[in-house]
Amino acid sequence: MITLFGKKKVTDEKVARHFVSTTLDVVEEGWPVVSGFINDSPEFVTRPKLDPDDYGRFLMIVIAGNFNYIPKSFDEGHDSEIIKGCVQHFAQVLDVPVADLAARIKSYRTFIARINHPSKNTLYGMSRAIFHKYELNEHQEEYFRSVNTPNPIFLKNMNEIMQHFLWDWSAFKERFKVV
Repeated sequence: MITLFGKKKVTDEKVARHFVSTTLDVVEEGWPVVSGFINDSPEFVTRPKLDPDDYGRFLMIVIAGNFNYIPKSFDEGHDSEIIKGCVQHFAQVLDVPVADLAARIKSYRTFIARINHPSKNTLYGMSRAIFHKYELNEHQEEYFRSVNTPNPIFLKNMNEIMQHFLWDWSAFKERFKVV
């Protein structure tokens, strides 16, 4: 139903279902491109050889990062219902218990916050999480490897790529009213 201002009304449940299906599609189609970029990145002295089918950790990073933006975009109540619905739908699609998936997502969110401290930039944290979760430090030149930090050029390039995996909740809210 279209409201007086032209926005379509959607429930928290529909938002969650749409987020889950779209995120799964984008990650499944996007990871081969991302892993190819990482494998061919000139900032590494040895080739990482990431598997284009191994997108589990990448999916968790994308979910965790996007969940950080939901409370900033929706009123209290809607945000927690959307996240709860997303976890339930992801668990159903991935065939894992809801509690296990919720704990894993929480673990990834905590990990991203920890490796990104003191920065609060979620996008930057997602790029750093990829660096650490896929153990890319061992492929860097000696200086960056010794300080266990990503090459800033690689990190900047990853930030540009990861931007494509973040939901634009402002644009979503311009088209839809969550009821």
